[in-house]
Order: sequence, then C-alpha cells, then structure tokens
Amino acid sequence: MIAIRNATDVARSNLCNGCGACVYACSDGRLEMHDFVAHGLRPVFVDVDAQTPAVTTGAIAGGATARIAAVTATATDACASCNDCVTVCPGLGIDHEPGWAMADTLGALRESWGPVLEVWEGFATDGALRLAGSSGGLASALALFAVQQQGMRGVVHVGADDEVRYLNASRFSRTPAELLAATGSKYSPASPCDQLQAIEDAGGPCVFIGKPCDVQGLRKAQKLRPALDANVGLAIGIFCAGTPSTQGTLDLLAQHGIDADQVAEIRYRGRGWPGLFSVRMKGDEGQTGEGGWRDLATYAEAWGFLQKYRPFRCHLCPDGTSEFADLSCGDPWYREIAEGEAGRSLLLVRTETGRRLVRAAVAAGVLSLEAVSPEVLLMSQRELQRKRGAIWGRLLTLRTAGIAAPRYSGFSLLANWLRIPLGHQLRSLVGTARRIVSRGYARGVVLQPQRATPPMERSAS
Repeated sequence: MIAIRNATDVARSNLCNGCGACVYACSDGRLEMHDFVAHGLRPVFVDVDAQTPAVTTGAIAGGATARIAAVTATATDACASCNDCVTVCPGLGIDHEPGWAMADTLGALRESWGPVLEVWEGFATDGALRLAGSSGGLASALALFAVQQQGMRGVVHVGADDEVRYLNASRFSRTPAELLAATGSKYSPASPCDQLQAIEDAGGPCVFIGKPCDVQGLRKAQKLRPALDANVGLAIGIFCAGTPSTQGTLDLLAQHGIDADQVAEIRYRGRGWPGLFSVRMKGDEGQTGEGGWRDLATYAEAWGFLQKYRPFRCHLCPDGTSEFADLSCGDPWYREIAEGEAGRSLLLVRTETGRRLVRAAVAAGVLSLEAVSPEVLLMSQRELQRKRGAIWGRLLTLRTAGIAAPRYSGFSLLANWLRIPLGHQLRSLVGTARRIVSRGYARGVVLQPQRATPPMERSAS
C-alpha cells in the first residue's frame, strides 16, 4: 500500500476524486490540478517560481488540445512539512458528524440518503433559466437569488474553460450574466474547490455549487480554515452518479464527427428537459438564442456512452445526492417525461440554513415548489441507492487485497449492502476483484505523460 504523505500520493493510490481542495489548502501554492484525459483532474506539484510542473514539461504544440505535459504524481520532496492537503481530502474518506441524524430529519431517508429535512419538487419561475438548466433550473435560481437578494458576495461554481471550450474551469462569479453562462450539467472533470480562496477573500458570505465530492472537500476545508468557514453562506450540491473523464467527451465528439478543437460551446443537457448533447462550433457562437446549435444525441444516449468512462473511485462513493450540502438538486425520474415538457427538479433541504433560503426564495416568487413524499426521491434515484448498496462489498474486497480504500462513517453501508439482492452482493465482490487484477490496482495509478490540458485558473478574477 502506498504511503500517503501528500495529495499526489492520494492520486497514485487511486483515491483522488479531483475536487481541488488540496490546491486551496496548500500553503506554499505548490499544487495545481491537471487533467489527465484518461483519469480526470489530479493534483500535480509545480515549481512556484516558474509555474510549471515540478517534473518534466514537454513541448507545447499548436492547437488547443495539443499541450503536451509530461507531468506525473510521483514527486516526493516537493512539499513542506504540513499535511493540510491530506487533511482536506475527501478522497481518503468522509464522516457524518455525531448527532447529524437530528430529530426532524426524515427517518425513511436517513440510512440511504443522509440528513433530509424536506423534499420538494419544482422549478425556477424564470422561464429562460428553467429552459437552460439541467432540469428545473433550481440550483442556478437559488444561487442568483442569494446574490441578488440575500447579500451573498459571489458564487464559486463551474463553467466552460475560456480557451479549451469542451473543458471545465472553476469560477467565482458575481453577476447574473456570469452565472447564466454556466447553466447545465457538466459530465466531465471539474474541481471547484480550487477556487475556495476566492470565498475566503470575498469579504462576506458566498455560495458554493458542486458535486457531492466537491461539497465534501468544502466542508473539510472549512474545518481547517476558520476564515473560509466564516464566508460560506450556502452550499448547493448536485446529484451525481460519477464524473466521466475527458476522454469520454473526446470520444463522444469523435463518434459524431466533431473536431474537438473547433468546439466553441458544449451542452451535455439542458435547453429543455432532459435536454440534448449539443455543440456550437467556432464561427457559430456569435448567434443568439438557439442559433448555431448542433444536436448530436439524446441525454440517454450521451450518458449511456459517457458513463463507461467514470473512474473506479466514483464507484466507491456512497454520497450520490450531496449529503453535506445545505440544499441538493437532482432530477425527478420517478415518471416518464412527456415530449416538450418543461423541466422540473427535486430539491432536498438538508440544513436550517437551506430551509431559510428556500422559504425566502419561494416568498419572493423565484421558485415554484410543491412538497412531495420521501418516496418520490426513492423512485427517482433507484440507481444511486443500488450503487450505495454495493459499496460495502467493494470496500471489503479492496481491503482484503491490501489495497487502499476510502473510509466512511455514518453512512450505514453494511445495512445498505444487506438490502440488495444476493446477486448484486456477489457482483460487488467479484467485479471489484476482477478490476484489481485486470487494472493492476495493487501497483497504484501511474499518471503517464500524455496529452494534458492547461491547469485550472486559481485567480478569483
């Protein structure tokens, strides 16, 4: 088992989930997130003075996708004596605080879905925002409301990279236009926690939007840095079944005859419910409204293709609905969606902070919500529940083989595993054993020199 001394050891141990919290926590500024196309965003040591990877950097060729960086995750002497990057890492494991199961949390959801105070279904009353969002546009509407009417200073979230448009980049946005430009799901690597310094420096409360692992990284970082904790006004989490690598997007584009270098804008979904996998090409991006979009595949077709590119670490995460957020948003898949139907979202209220904001947003006419029974969540996200059930067996197999595995507390993993059918239990054991052998997990992950993308911008501008 690899000795874990810093964030790059986490990556080599196949435990990194790419949230970027380690970049924020590194007091020396020695870490950056680099996109290894077959794996995801992973931390790399850099030379602070030269701002280049601490190991070899190859030639920079022409074309947006041709930056060749021979970066590895094997630096052993590049960090200081602290281990803050490990302290904030959710990839190593996460814990629910003792007493999290408050008396008013919904008992029917507690073991499989974490703390839930209320379950709502609804949509943003702004029609354009509702159309652009992944389902009902609730996450974007809540963030906008918090900034415009609740005194929040800005929002850390994910949008398209300014240079390589099919990639993601972390952003700190202050205006509605900046937020609206980043609506919709991002089924490719993102590391919004590498922008946490922007929240710490904001001078007041801010909003954070991210996947479950991102929110986990945020919460761990809050414990490390009181100045950050003081400025986190609201955390909005997104339901997530795993993040495909960039290779998935490149291969999906290639399947449809699209040159990735010529992509100006990409939408994995949105522009309707559940939306289409669509692109705008360079030269067409100036068109307004719906002009210039090329619809390539349905949501089901695109996700069915991309999910094969999810790294194994995603299959070890029990938190598919952002249990550590104040509010969580996802799709209500409990019924068939009629053609042309306007989008709707599920909204889970998890904390009193979230409850107050939802009440205020409804009173202001920003959201249209109706209370629904806990069973709606169960019916809508059965795959996430089955995934959680399989994790105990996967972790057991890894530990039996002497391979590093994340540690969890407060997730009732054994109870969930015992609920799934015997056949699913066996697959969780046998399937993991096959992966260990076929993919050489015992040796750790070697992030080989390959095409890599520019590091995520750490500037708050």
